[in-house]
Amino acid sequence: MTDLPAPEALVDDLLGRLTLPEKLGLLHQWQAPVPRLGLPPFRTGTEALHGVAWLGKATVFPQAVGLASSWNPELIRAVGAAVGDEVRAKHHADPGRVGLNVWAPVVNPLRDPRWGRNEEGWSEDPWLTGRLATAYAQGLRGDHPDRLRTAPTVKHFLGYNNETDRATTSSDLSPRVLHEYELPAFRAPLAAGAAVAVMASYNLVDGVPAHLSPLIADELRRWAPGELMVVGDAGAVTNIAGVQGHLPDHVEGFAAALRAGIDSFTEDDADSAPTVARLTEALDRGLITASDVDRAVRRILTVRARLGDLDPPRDDPFAGVAPDVADRPAHRDLAREAARQSIVLLRNDGLLPLTDPALRVAVLGPLADAVHTDWYSGTPPYAVTAYQGLAGRLPTVTTHPGTDRIALRVGERYVGCPDTPDGGPLALGADASGFDVFDWGRDVVALRAAGNGRHVGVDEAGALANDRPGPGGWVVRETFRFHDGPGGTALLHHLATDRYVAVDAHGRLRADAPTPGDATRFTVELLVDGAAEAAALAAAADVAVVALGNHPMVNGRETEDRVDLALPGGQEALLRAVHAANPRTVLVVTSSYPYAVGWAETHLPAVLWSAHGGQEHGTALGDVLLGDADPGGRLTQTWYADAADLPDLLDYDVIGSDATYLYHRGDPLYPFGHGLSYTRFDYAGLRLSVAEATTGEEVEVSVEVTNAGDRPGEEVVQLYTRQRRSRVKQPLRQLRDFARISLAPGQRQVVRLRLRTAELSWWDATRGRRVVEDATHTVLVGRSARDVRLVGALAVRGDEAADDRAAVPASGRAR
Repeated sequence: MTDLPAPEALVDDLLGRLTLPEKLGLLHQWQAPVPRLGLPPFRTGTEALHGVAWLGKATVFPQAVGLASSWNPELIRAVGAAVGDEVRAKHHADPGRVGLNVWAPVVNPLRDPRWGRNEEGWSEDPWLTGRLATAYAQGLRGDHPDRLRTAPTVKHFLGYNNETDRATTSSDLSPRVLHEYELPAFRAPLAAGAAVAVMASYNLVDGVPAHLSPLIADELRRWAPGELMVVGDAGAVTNIAGVQGHLPDHVEGFAAALRAGIDSFTEDDADSAPTVARLTEALDRGLITASDVDRAVRRILTVRARLGDLDPPRDDPFAGVAPDVADRPAHRDLAREAARQSIVLLRNDGLLPLTDPALRVAVLGPLADAVHTDWYSGTPPYAVTAYQGLAGRLPTVTTHPGTDRIALRVGERYVGCPDTPDGGPLALGADASGFDVFDWGRDVVALRAAGNGRHVGVDEAGALANDRPGPGGWVVRETFRFHDGPGGTALLHHLATDRYVAVDAHGRLRADAPTPGDATRFTVELLVDGAAEAAALAAAADVAVVALGNHPMVNGRETEDRVDLALPGGQEALLRAVHAANPRTVLVVTSSYPYAVGWAETHLPAVLWSAHGGQEHGTALGDVLLGDADPGGRLTQTWYADAADLPDLLDYDVIGSDATYLYHRGDPLYPFGHGLSYTRFDYAGLRLSVAEATTGEEVEVSVEVTNAGDRPGEEVVQLYTRQRRSRVKQPLRQLRDFARISLAPGQRQVVRLRLRTAELSWWDATRGRRVVEDATHTVLVGRSARDVRLVGALAVRGDEAADDRAAVPASGRAR
C-alpha cells in the first residue's frame, strides 16, 4: 500500500477550494456531498455504546456498566475493537447511511443510581470511568498509525446525570466538583488520543447552556493532542432559543453555538436546510464570520481525513473487514467472555457454585427466559436466556415467569385477541384470551398475550393489539397501569398517550378515553397465580434461581429517571413466595442500575448481579452458577440500602452532599468495588517503594496475594488512599489503581500497583490550579472500598509555597 496522504494537506487543500455555502453544508450531521471536489456525503453519529445500534444485526455485548464491572481494560479494549470492525463492515455495505464517527463512550460519572441512563456509564469514580472509557475508545479508534478505525465521540459534556427536565435544569458545579469530579472523566480519553470528538449535553451548567459553555474552549480543546470535533446533541442547539429561552431567536442561538465551539449541528434529522439557513442568516447579520465557519469545517474535515474518508478507496487500511464479522465465532466468544467477567457475586453463604450434576433447578421470574435490549443496543443475531444457559447442562431444569395470567371481562363478554403469530386487535367476544402481567415497578405493567406470546401495544390511531415483541421504541406504547374502578372493577390506563382504554361501538379496545369516567370498567379474573405456580416449581426443585430486575425500556431510561431504588412490588412478592417454598433460593438481579435488595441480602443464601448481558447472557450466567467460571466482576458504583441515603437528584455537589463512595458516611448495602469469589484470597506483605515522596513522583505499592482456597479464582486488587489532614474536606477513600489477577489454588502473586503523587491533589479555586499539600496519606489495599486488608502510610511533600499556604483560609479538615 502506498503512503497515506497527510490529513493536514488534504484539509488545507479542501478549505482553499470549498465555497462558503459548501462549507455551511458540512456543519450539519448529514453533510452534503461536494461532487465537483469529489467530496462524498458524510454522516456523524453511529451509535456504538456496547455494540452497533439501530443498523440491523450486530454483536450485543453487556451494557457499559456491565463491561465496567469486569475491571478489565484489556477486555474492554477488545470489545471496542470488535465494535469498531462491525461499524466498518456496515459502512462498507452502506456508506451513505452508516457513518464512521461513533457516538461512544459515555463518560458522565454515575453520580446518582437513579439516573435513567445509568447503564450507559462506567462508574461513579471519575478516574475509573476515564480509564475504562479510554480502553473502549482505543479499541474503537484502532492502532493504525495514520488512520482511525472509527472516530470515537465522548459524551455528554458536561454535568449530565438527570433526565428529569434535562433541557431546562442547570447542573451547578462548584470549582472543586468541576475539576475533581466532572472534568477528569472527559480528560482521560481525550488526552490519550483515544477519542477525537465530544458531544455537548442537553442541560445547562451554572446557568449557561452546555452547548455555549466556555469550558469547551477553556478545557476540552486544551486536552486533545490534535483537532477536536464537538458535536451537538439531537435538537439541543434549537433548545438554546427554544425551551431554554437563553437567546431571542434561533439565528442567534446557532451563531452562539458555533462561536462557542460546536462544529457539527445535530438538528432536524437528515434535513440540513434549516441549519444552513440559520447560519447563513447569522453571517448576514454579522453574528458569525467566515473564519468561524472555517474553524469548524477544519475540525470536521480533519476527522474525516483521519478516517480515510477523503482518500481513494484503494488506500483504506480497513477494507479487509469481512461483511459477516458481526456473527463470527471470535465475536461470539468475546461476547461470552465479556458477559462472564461482568457478573458480580454480591452474597454467598456457600450455596454457590452448584456443582452437583444431578441438581434439579427451577429458573423463575420475569427475566428467567428473556434477554432484553436497551435503547442503544443492536439487534442480536441470537440470544441465550438464563433458563437456556442451564437447561442444556443439568438433567432437570424447569421455568416459569412468575407472572399472573388474567382475563378481562365486560359484562358477559371477554377481551380476546388472535393467537396468530402477528396478532391483531383486542375486542370483546365470547372467548377469553389470557394475558400475562409483567410488573416493571411503580404499578407499570406490560401485558403479554398467552396465545401468541406477543405484547399488547397501542398504535397511532389508539387501537390495542397483541402484535408487539415487548416494550420498546423512543415512545414506549406497550405499558399500562390498572386503576381501581367502582364495584371492584379496574380501569386500564395507557401511559404513553395518557388515555384510558374504552370499548368502541364495534367491540374493539381503544386507548382514547380522556378521563376515568369515560373508560370501560373491566372485571379482572385471575386465571393463573404466577407466584403460586413459581413457588410450586421451587418446592419441587433442589435449588430455585429467581431472575428479577428491570426492563431497560421501562421506568429508568433516556428521558425517564427512577424515583426510588426498590424492586418492583410484584417481583419482591414473587421472590418471597419462592424463598418460602424453598430456602435454597438464588437471586439473580439483571438490571441497568443498582437496587435496594436489603430483604434478599438478609434472607437469601446467594445474590448475583449482572447488567443486561447481551446475546451471551445466559451462557455466562450458567458458567458462573455451575462453577465453570469464578465470579470475577466487581461493582463500579455503590449499592445503597435506601434512596433516603441519596441527595436530591439535581444536587451535583458530591462533596457537600456526601455523595458517592468518595464521601458517603453511611453503610451501603454493597460498597464500591464489592464482589465475592468462590475461593478465598489472603493479603500480606504490603510494601511501598518509598516512605516519603515529592509531588510528581510515582510510588510502587506491592502486596502479596494468595489463593487460599481449593478453586481457581479471579481477584481485583484495589488501591485506595485517604489524606489524613487537609485544609479542605477530602474524600474518605479514593481509588488510585487496581489489578485483575487469576490465581490457581495455593498460588501466590506479588501485585504491583502505582500511586501517582500528582493525583493526590485537589482544586484550589483561589489559585485556579490543583495543589498537593504536605500531608500523610493512608494507603489502603483490599477487595473493595470498605473491605480493606492492608494499611500503610505515605508522607508527601506538597507543591505549595509557604506564602501560598498562608493565603488560603482553612475550610475543614479531612475526615
